[in-house]
Amino acid sequence: MKYAWIEEQRDQFSVTRMCRQLGVSRTGYCQWRTRAPSERSMANAALDVRVAAMHAGSQRSYGRPRIVRGLRAQGMQVGHERVRNSLARQNLRPVYKRPFRVTTDSAHDKPIAPNVLDRRFDGWRVNQAWVADITYIATGEGWLYLAVIMDLASRRIVGWSMSERIKADLVCQALKSAYWRRKPSAGLIMHSDRGSQYASDSHRQLINDYGMIQSMSRRANCWDNAAMESFFKTLKVERTHRLRYDTRALAKLDIVDWIEGFYNRERMHSSIGYKTPAAAESSPMAA
Repeated sequence: MKYAWIEEQRDQFSVTRMCRQLGVSRTGYCQWRTRAPSERSMANAALDVRVAAMHAGSQRSYGRPRIVRGLRAQGMQVGHERVRNSLARQNLRPVYKRPFRVTTDSAHDKPIAPNVLDRRFDGWRVNQAWVADITYIATGEGWLYLAVIMDLASRRIVGWSMSERIKADLVCQALKSAYWRRKPSAGLIMHSDRGSQYASDSHRQLINDYGMIQSMSRRANCWDNAAMESFFKTLKVERTHRLRYDTRALAKLDIVDWIEGFYNRERMHSSIGYKTPAAAESSPMAA
């Protein structure tokens, strides 16, 4: 490693002085320069290229576990320690995870549905259980509110809606979007928090019209909707907190592109066996 550092700095500093400061001989450095690279160093260099490409392809969101899974899916037999060392050599880290803040307003007198989902986030088939929530995105024009619906079987985002207003129509449009994309059979569980938008007459009427079963989290309990909380944390940490949107229109375009172009089709999820949502839905077990 000392010889490699000297090689990188040789155009700026005296080789003799650097060897003296690092406690190595100039002769040893010269021999190192003319020596053919070892098989191990060439293998590490090749691994570094693939690790860096996967890290960049994930928009810097992947750490060691997902990179190992991704490389193995490409047919490369590699262990966690080698990938850990490769990330360290290249000073690559997943983006910093900020804490997520819950913003649900449940101070209303509208009807509240029971918690039918009861934290059963796994083991579903496609179009059996959906979860929904709202978050906000900062733009140069003010807040942009985003309502999203996720299918728990695949963690795929199946419906969304965005608006500068946080009204009942926001969640209704997201539900309409999901329903007409998927056409689920009657009996699907539609879970959300107990915010006023989800308890509104218009949203409850849609759920009834679509033959769905409404479910709501307990008061001030974010764990009852943990799958959606996790999605919003991912969205903000891996995308929106890293950008500045001058307008709501630009934010909408970028968020839709991230959801459909990356999250649903390319991002691996630990909760579904490190598959992408699209791949999870193509599995025979998902039908």
